[in-house]
Amino acid sequence: MLESLYKECKAKMDKSVEVIRHELASIRTGRASTALLDGIKVDYYGNPTPLNQVANITVPEARLLVIQPWEKNMLPVIEKAILASSLGLTPANDGQVIRLPIPPMSDERRKDLSRVVSKIAEDGRISIRNVRREFNDHIKKMEKDGDISKDNAADGLDEIQKITDEHIAKIDEIFELKEKEILEDHI
Repeated sequence: MLESLYKECKAKMDKSVEVIRHELASIRTGRASTALLDGIKVDYYGNPTPLNQVANITVPEARLLVIQPWEKNMLPVIEKAILASSLGLTPANDGQVIRLPIPPMSDERRKDLSRVVSKIAEDGRISIRNVRREFNDHIKKMEKDGDISKDNAADGLDEIQKITDEHIAKIDEIFELKEKEILEDHI
């Protein structure tokens, strides 16, 4: 009975970790990454479509993204979508591909991004703790209803805490990597 609870708890916490991982991947760090363009949608024959579904995106250098649309008529549409996004990047269209240079970040911008990353990580930790509270309440209710013994309930609460600690450690690791990426000087 408790095993299925542990599995459900792990699944919910894994989902929270993935959300944080995805959010942090989309933050610009001065290094080119295809994840920067994940949130950009282009008008593809009247449908908002993710950019990576209408073009090939490559990273030939540390500070350059190259976007090669599968249809040449998509070049101006993609360019417009990038300019309209909150990335603050200026695309260069040569008629074949769009080059997206990633400028180096100022120290002030690095510090601002570090604060944003820190807040996202903290939101992730809070999300994990909320899942822990939900499952702890469930175990306590099972004990109160007489479905499990007091000892089993105590063991269950301990196991939920172990699962919580593992997931918070994962978020901390993701956060530390992203913060290091932001704060280090890119050449």
